[in-house]
Amino acid sequence: MKQLYVVGIGPGEYQKMTMEAAEVLESCTVIAGYTVYADLLRAHFTDKEYLVTGMKQEKERCRLALEAVNAGKKTAVVCSGDAGVYGMAGILLELGETYPEVEIRVVAGVTAAMSGAAVLGSPLGHDFAVISLSDLLTPWEKIEKRLQCAAMSDFAICLYNPSSRKRKGYLQKACREVLKYQSPHTVCGYVQHIGREGENSRILSLSELVNAEVDMFTTVFIGNSMTRKIGNRMVTPRGYQLDKE
Repeated sequence: MKQLYVVGIGPGEYQKMTMEAAEVLESCTVIAGYTVYADLLRAHFTDKEYLVTGMKQEKERCRLALEAVNAGKKTAVVCSGDAGVYGMAGILLELGETYPEVEIRVVAGVTAAMSGAAVLGSPLGHDFAVISLSDLLTPWEKIEKRLQCAAMSDFAICLYNPSSRKRKGYLQKACREVLKYQSPHTVCGYVQHIGREGENSRILSLSELVNAEVDMFTTVFIGNSMTRKIGNRMVTPRGYQLDKE
């Protein structure tokens, strides 16, 4: 059976890609991906054929990859982070139903919740929820309900896609929902351009986060009622009993 790989490349830097992901991409002759992610890979995988499409052309990208496999080319579809977390694995498996001769293999990557958390310290040390603020495929009313339920349940919350040119006020709207159940002093943080040039981070309160300037390359972390700032790190305790002298 022919195999098509769907690979999460992590935050962007080659060094932060999993060994399995790097080995799979090295073994392939064709790499299909969104323009930004293809550009991140070209310097390390120079001898590959690239099938590149823009934003909102995910179906076309997957079909090109499936056709490449049918033509006998060992192919990988890539996306940032993990392929199964807001990634390409789902849509590729759905479209792959019409290509029964192709086996789709999912290669895990490091999603932004994990790589961003490492920059800040340990904001996801206990139960947490991951919520995307993009309403391109999910109605805002459903996103709003999920924010309310997560905040009411005292989950730490990781927000993907907090803002874009067309969604300037969405992080502010999200913070206002969380503030219905959490203190304005709740420790929060965000990381921009994780694992890429220009990476920067900040730890701030929930009331300050309401007015923060973020973009689509930002991952936001909202702590729970136990989250603390320790030095310059954000920590959500697991609950271990620490001996204090």
